[in-house]
Amino acid sequence: MPCTFKTGNRTPVPNKGNRMNALCSALGRLVVSRSLTGSCSRAMAGALANIPDVEIDPEGTFKYILLRVKVKDGDAQKDVVRGTKSAEYHNHIFEKVSPALEALGMECKCLGGGKIEHNNKDKKIRVFGESTAFGKADHAASVEKLKTVFSDYEVTWSDDKK
Repeated sequence: MPCTFKTGNRTPVPNKGNRMNALCSALGRLVVSRSLTGSCSRAMAGALANIPDVEIDPEGTFKYILLRVKVKDGDAQKDVVRGTKSAEYHNHIFEKVSPALEALGMECKCLGGGKIEHNNKDKKIRVFGESTAFGKADHAASVEKLKTVFSDYEVTWSDDKK
């Protein structure tokens, strides 16, 4: 806090005008900080909303994972489905997706995996199986996500291994 010295005395005496200015300045910084924090939180929640719920290959049978994506240092989160024929193992999908999401300021956790059989011609998607590395995903939750993107498809799931 700013202080002034009385003539001939080295004991600091708070300058009331400066004290009020310092208090107002500190309060202003706090308000701006809170405002920016709120703006950042809203921006990060917006960034989370822009992350697609589903990204899978357009055809074939392939591995998939269910991810929980969360705003770093925040509460906002959502689950997303990712699947591709190019992944030999489920962790290959996670290793590709995780850094991209982290670059957006997100944290992600794999909730499990399985397989997707995507028949584009017949407009059918079947979710089944499990991941050796991550365990079985909640196929019912995965199907709900898939139905939001593939609303004109028949989307089903089972606990079958194949």
